[in-house]
Amino acid sequence: MKNYSDLWLGYKKKTHNRDCKNLNKISFTGVDETDAVAVNASEELKTGLKTMLDIEPEIVFGTPGVTGTVSNGSEILDNEEYRISLSDEGIVVEAKSGTGILYGAFDILRTVAVEKDVIEAYGKGIVVRPSNPLRMLNHWDNMNGDIERGYSGESFFFADNKIVINERTRDYARLISSVGINAVVINNVNVKDAASYMITDRYYDKLAELGEIFAGYGIRLFLSLNYASTIEIGGLDSADPLDEKVIAWWRTKMAEVFDRIPTLGGFLVKADSEGRPGPFTYGRTQADGANMLADIVKEYGGIIVWRCFVYNCKQDWRDRKTDRARAGYDNFMPMDGEYHDNVILQIKNGPMDFQIREPVSPLIGGLKKTNQMLEVQIAQEYTGHQIDVCYLIPMFKEILGFKTYCSEKDDSVADIISGKTLNSRYSGIAAVTNTGNDYNWTGNYLAGANLYGFGRLAFDTELTSEQIAEEFVRMTISDDDDVVRDVMSILLPSRAIYEKYTCPLGIGWMVQPATHYGCSVDGYEYDRWGTYHRADHLGIGVDRTDKGTGYALQYNEPNASMYNSPEKCPDELVLFFHHLPYTHRLHSGKTVIQHIYDTHFEGYEEAKGLAGKWDALKGRIDDEIYENVRERFERQLINAHEWCDQVNSYFYRKSGIPDEKSRTIW
Repeated sequence: MKNYSDLWLGYKKKTHNRDCKNLNKISFTGVDETDAVAVNASEELKTGLKTMLDIEPEIVFGTPGVTGTVSNGSEILDNEEYRISLSDEGIVVEAKSGTGILYGAFDILRTVAVEKDVIEAYGKGIVVRPSNPLRMLNHWDNMNGDIERGYSGESFFFADNKIVINERTRDYARLISSVGINAVVINNVNVKDAASYMITDRYYDKLAELGEIFAGYGIRLFLSLNYASTIEIGGLDSADPLDEKVIAWWRTKMAEVFDRIPTLGGFLVKADSEGRPGPFTYGRTQADGANMLADIVKEYGGIIVWRCFVYNCKQDWRDRKTDRARAGYDNFMPMDGEYHDNVILQIKNGPMDFQIREPVSPLIGGLKKTNQMLEVQIAQEYTGHQIDVCYLIPMFKEILGFKTYCSEKDDSVADIISGKTLNSRYSGIAAVTNTGNDYNWTGNYLAGANLYGFGRLAFDTELTSEQIAEEFVRMTISDDDDVVRDVMSILLPSRAIYEKYTCPLGIGWMVQPATHYGCSVDGYEYDRWGTYHRADHLGIGVDRTDKGTGYALQYNEPNASMYNSPEKCPDELVLFFHHLPYTHRLHSGKTVIQHIYDTHFEGYEEAKGLAGKWDALKGRIDDEIYENVRERFERQLINAHEWCDQVNSYFYRKSGIPDEKSRTIW
């Protein structure tokens, strides 16, 4: 008996395709029985179709080495691409590798699970190609078993400084491969204590075992690396990337690491950030540090993913020129083109830190000669801790669709991270994940929509938020049409509602500093980590124009001019870029202060509406799912009420301007 949920791999009973004879025989073309990934695909199809339709399909393996074309002439080129078509005998899944076959198998299972017609879906043949080469989850799991910014229990990878491998490990690989994830970093980017020893004999055997499990589902194992390992475990007194002794130590160490963990894909590195060591300590550049490691791991096919989260975290709040938002661009743009070809810069979606609303980082579209990955967060660090429902896929869609104007065509964020814009071999998207050892993996069942949704969107950026939400609900909660509609009506507006009752007009940050949950308007305002709203009795916002910190000018035109002007800047970001009077009129026609009042009252009322919709599902869905989410809605409403009253009271007291609608402000 498992002590955890199957989520969307629960394979509930279905009727829609029960009589479809094509499902009785499924042929895998391009692989044979020696391919471990294809064997796992076969087992998954047998399990899923038996459970959903009581069908026991015959799985036939074909001949390796197929190139494959479909009727429209499209050729299967990449190892992760697949073709699904119908033959007189059944369904044919065609690919160059077991991974392509696996994705095709999950495509079939998903089609059945959401009750789409198999003949209609595959009758003309489809070829599916992933949108992004690298689709990665970053775990912030620590080896003692806790998770930094974890909101769904403890780690299922680590306990008591040991690596844990059990039935859940394999089911985790099944779960994320089913939505197209192909890379996982298992340990926290803040590598410390026992984690520094992951690249030693103490952990090699377990990591090799874990890597093999992952590889069986098309997933590459990555590790977060302590940049100062030469000091921490190597016995040297330096981590200078140009020091020959340092380079020699890394050469010896990497030969050992890749020999003992043959499936290892590479390393994620956080350097010179929030107390982590890095090349700046030695007067070197970020490129010096990244390239030194990249050159060494290249002969093993390894990749160095280098985070761009480098900023001064000890800013004096009195300093109006130092701007955390500028830091990524300032630190990395001067070295554009200097990074070697197996280095990927991993760039947070915004210039700050996963707020409910930020502009897209100007590094994305600024860098024109460097491999780039987008980093988003599905762990709800600043978006409700997986207590408040906050479906993040609409936000991710906005980010991916943002036009950077870096070229005449293919200039969206989605274009850049796909590799299309810069013809990059190494690119993609990563998410700080929201999983833990809670029964349902993500604490709140509805937070599972972000895990599912990230994988699906990373694999196919053309999918809509609505499509993804419907798939998740049908596969995880219920396939009753009315229930699906009602749960989708909770998920789809939830991000906008959370934004309404929390931080207005792009400000962000008004949270309790210790936990990042709950309202504290001035929580960070006089803190070493920076200052974020600069509210006084006349106005609010941070001047990031050419007259302020100059951050707005880091964008390509016409974005730079748009953000630099309060008249052109979109309302939802205007206080991120401008310090404005409370009486300033937005494009909506409202004043800044009235917008603050209205959105906070509305957000709280709309949150109550979401909770009411969930209450109405009692008896119509699984009791465990219902109670899990209901209890979290209770906490969300307390949180939303406090945000509403505290924010409105704070700005009324600051401005002295009453609410036009005469509502109670404490």
